[in-house]
Amino acid sequence: MKPRTLLLILTALFIISAGCFLFWGLPVQAMGFILPRRVIKVTALCVTAVSIAISTTLFQTVSANTILTPSILGLDSLYLLIQTLVMFLFGAQTLVIMSRISDFLLSVGLMVLFSLALFSLLLGKRPMAVTTVLFLGMIVGQLFGALSSFFQLLIDPNEFLTIQARMFASFNTINTSLLLVSTLIVAFACLLLIPLVDTLDVLAMGREMAINLGIDHRRLSRWLLIGVSILTAVATALVGPITFLGLLVVSLARQISPTFRHRIILPVSALLAMVTLLIGQFIFERILHFSTPISIIINFVGGIYFLSLLIKRRRI
Repeated sequence: MKPRTLLLILTALFIISAGCFLFWGLPVQAMGFILPRRVIKVTALCVTAVSIAISTTLFQTVSANTILTPSILGLDSLYLLIQTLVMFLFGAQTLVIMSRISDFLLSVGLMVLFSLALFSLLLGKRPMAVTTVLFLGMIVGQLFGALSSFFQLLIDPNEFLTIQARMFASFNTINTSLLLVSTLIVAFACLLLIPLVDTLDVLAMGREMAINLGIDHRRLSRWLLIGVSILTAVATALVGPITFLGLLVVSLARQISPTFRHRIILPVSALLAMVTLLIGQFIFERILHFSTPISIIINFVGGIYFLSLLIKRRRI
């Protein structure tokens, strides 16, 4: 299949899935009330999908490993720890007041700092192996998760419900002010990546090859990892943790794409992520009428797929 044909098919699927989500079961007499809220939800789904797909693709390119994702390194656990500490130290009322720009900026800022501290181990003067950084990130993520559970045991049970609502990605309650900021950040990141798509192809060939071809590997990698951190933090702070979505859609994009060039992989991954979230949310919300967050199913399937990739690589 030619790249243009693949992109056209995925674009058509995106339009169909978005149309079904917006207009399925929409009563004509309540269109003015319901349709704007569905548009907000579709926008949140698309922003989250694009940020996760692009950040995962860039991270795999920099790390030269196609089974890694930024979320596996503990960013989701750090997000929950931040929310739990704010609740524990200042109370539920403060967390509700901070649920707009201040909470968003706090979460994004701390997650970016943690990411850069961890990623510096990959790009320092004596870089660690990718597997070492992976295990270190997973251990730190487990530490953050354990601390979150400990503080959750100490807070009031009624306040725990507020934290529990943020443990899973939810598209039912979207803050429009955060959505606007997130959309601008993701759009700006996509614009910055357009002139770098050919450079990313060289970077994916490995550190030595990229340096031999005249690329400042360390400088470019650091800027890309800053972008990865911001995009991952934006998606997590906006709707909550979706750990394995990036791994699923990017792996599928690499399998169905006729080329490994980033000018194709990036849009294919973004379109697949949007179609996956839209169809999944449509089936859960409109067809099955489930209240279960779709992120639970994505993380379950993605976890199994991640383990299968590890087993497959070990056999090879």
